[in-house]
Amino acid sequence: MMRKPLLTLMTASLFLVANFAWAQATSTTACDLNGDGSVNSTDYNLAVNMSLGQTACSANIMGEGVCNVVVVQRVSNAISSSCIVGNPHAVTLTWTASTSQGVTGYKVYRGTASGGPYSLVKPAAVAGTSYIDSGVVSGQTYYYVVTAVSSTGESVYSAQASAVVPTP
Repeated sequence: MMRKPLLTLMTASLFLVANFAWAQATSTTACDLNGDGSVNSTDYNLAVNMSLGQTACSANIMGEGVCNVVVVQRVSNAISSSCIVGNPHAVTLTWTASTSQGVTGYKVYRGTASGGPYSLVKPAAVAGTSYIDSGVVSGQTYYYVVTAVSSTGESVYSAQASAVVPTP
């Protein structure tokens, strides 16, 4: 049986990284979700479907794998203007490595209620012992747990850590 990884709850290990720079991208980059060279209603429909979970989230407007109403709005705005890319807030998580043999990575889960339910933040396992979650929203409290992954499966959840994202 794999030991659960420890999600460090010390303030220094779980903190908000504020003041992420807002980057300007042209309309042929991040908001062009179908890659046809222009941002139009097709991209808007893709953004809506991604935010509703009807299409796999491939957007990288607010962060890797973040598809929500803000992404939809940015794609909508980019149809007549420019595409704003980035998120002014992010949560940086660090944890202690599992001492179990054969650990190949860690899965990070996030919820909006203490004790869960939790959703996988990133489909692929994280190789190291830290992760920056740029898919957070201002004014929201998030609860995180981590699991260790090996060829034999996934460990139980770590202890929960929380982060309050400030309002801009």
